[in-house]
Amino acid sequence: MGCMTASPGRRVLLAAPRGYCAGVDRAVIAVEKALEQYGAPVYVRHEIVHNKYVVQTLEKKGAVFVERTEEVPPGNIVMFSAHGVAPTVHEEARQGRLATIDATCPLVTKVHKEAIRYANEDYDILLIGHEGHEEVIGTSGEAPDHIQLVDGPGDVEKVEVRDPSKVVWLSQTTLSVDETMETVDALKTKFPGLVSPPSDDICYATQNRQLAVKQMGAEADLVIVVGSRNSSNSKRLVEVAKLAGAREAYLVDFAAEIDEAWLEGVGTVGVTSGASVPEVLVEEVLAWLAERGFEDVEIVKAAEESITFSLPKELRRDLREEAAALVAERGGAGPAGA
Repeated sequence: MGCMTASPGRRVLLAAPRGYCAGVDRAVIAVEKALEQYGAPVYVRHEIVHNKYVVQTLEKKGAVFVERTEEVPPGNIVMFSAHGVAPTVHEEARQGRLATIDATCPLVTKVHKEAIRYANEDYDILLIGHEGHEEVIGTSGEAPDHIQLVDGPGDVEKVEVRDPSKVVWLSQTTLSVDETMETVDALKTKFPGLVSPPSDDICYATQNRQLAVKQMGAEADLVIVVGSRNSSNSKRLVEVAKLAGAREAYLVDFAAEIDEAWLEGVGTVGVTSGASVPEVLVEEVLAWLAERGFEDVEIVKAAEESITFSLPKELRRDLREEAAALVAERGGAGPAGA
């Protein structure tokens, strides 16, 4: 627990931990290293992480973000985002004569492996997550015949399985912990034999950031979450703040998006950031608040984080040469812009 004693005047409660998790840090560095080693362009399928500032910064360095693998010209390098992709996407890259770098977060990879294992054991797999989210699409693609999506407790009623004694739940890693367990409880009521995965699929970073917001939410009149609107974990932080007792909570990409009217009658502002947000954006919010009298900053510490992940192994190879070899083997156009 951090310092939560009251102080006179306006104050800021700053969540710790916040911002980059190990998986995001690994993915962003992987793009930077690939550009450094192989030169531009390096194509990235979907946003490497869900943050507008990060994507714009990497684009300026030479990264090219595409929605579909087919958009990448043969003989180039394509990186898969931290959210993971289905096996069909790897096959698309192979057919497209592309060298690949897999920047999937290792915690997401763990969920993929669990999906494969339970499918091989012929379980019905109930994947708790949000429809259309890239991570859900990637995980579902590992065992499409065995996985069905459960998008919150309201979806439980329509779930049907072949054998209630062989049902397991898995989860999108970036959900609200409370929301996920509410869904799990509803599923267990319907399927008493429901099997839980061997370890909690909700990642440590999601849990820690939500815990810090819970600790400060009761004391904060207003909570500002720095993060992009397509970031699931950032949106969950807004929800958690309100449930924890904050009078109001808002999601912003940049300090310039804060409305001064939000500060009316506010004595304590909580500040945190999603797991794909660089610290520079939080510093800008703190500076914006300080200019308006919120200079007293107290840290609300929920956990220590020391986890790091090694960079994708593909960065140790000459991928430009591999990509050229793929084109030479099968014929076709060479790399565009390489």
